[in-house]
Amino acid sequence: MFEYDQPFYFAGLPFTARQVPRKLAWLLARGEIRQFLKGVYVDVRVPDSPTLRADALRLVVPSDAIICGRAAAWLHGIETTALGPEPMVSPHWTFLEQPFVETQGLKVITPAATAIELAKNLRLPFALSAVDALLHAGVVSFHELTAAAAAYFAEDDNSLAARVIRYADHRAASPAESWLRLRLLDAGFGRPDLQVRVEGPDRVYRLDVGYPDRPVDGRRLGLEYDSDEWHSSTKQQLRDETRRTELDALGWHIISVRRTDLWGSYPALELAVGAFLCQHPRLPRRW
Repeated sequence: MFEYDQPFYFAGLPFTARQVPRKLAWLLARGEIRQFLKGVYVDVRVPDSPTLRADALRLVVPSDAIICGRAAAWLHGIETTALGPEPMVSPHWTFLEQPFVETQGLKVITPAATAIELAKNLRLPFALSAVDALLHAGVVSFHELTAAAAAYFAEDDNSLAARVIRYADHRAASPAESWLRLRLLDAGFGRPDLQVRVEGPDRVYRLDVGYPDRPVDGRRLGLEYDSDEWHSSTKQQLRDETRRTELDALGWHIISVRRTDLWGSYPALELAVGAFLCQHPRLPRRW
């Protein structure tokens, strides 16, 4: 590994494999470079940025092409976690006429067109998390999205893509919150509220999703996604337990949701929510 005070490899600019044909595997093995975009590499010390993404795409996309698909969402600032299970984005472009904007000197389909394309082409959970992420980032408004969608979907269209557009919500702060909301919708529990505000005597709590308007015996249901990164250590788990106890005293029953609950095949999440709401969930899960 280069010392910290050494120059960045390729001056910190992205480069393709053709530029280092014999050294590529060696540099990757030494941990000095990383693959940033499929077929494009950069020094590991260079942080991600909108400019770096544009520079990487510029190396592989024809100058007169329009960037589309997951690559368009990536250029609009969306993280790959929201776009699918693959950790790496591949460059996609088209020469067909498309509504586009210029970003960092590149032609890319508009955020609204990007959202509609992803809603139509990605698997359902990733379609929703991608569209949610575009709304949450503020690159497209829900009004702009629904106006653009009117050209593709009839009002009574019940296709998966049309449902994604209707389900989309800018308040989803992470892909996991989008997937959690989709599990609840798919089970037939109705649309939950997001970023639910709960007033306590000394502080204000925010719940990822919840049903504040469906009390059962005076208690309400909230659900929170606990990622492995922020909710695994003993200290973090004690903090979470204290928080749930405080919310319980305020009349909220909190269900903690982990990644295995979202993606596992066993319907423990749906059964737990159904037991509280006194409602049989629709099973099996349809995605």
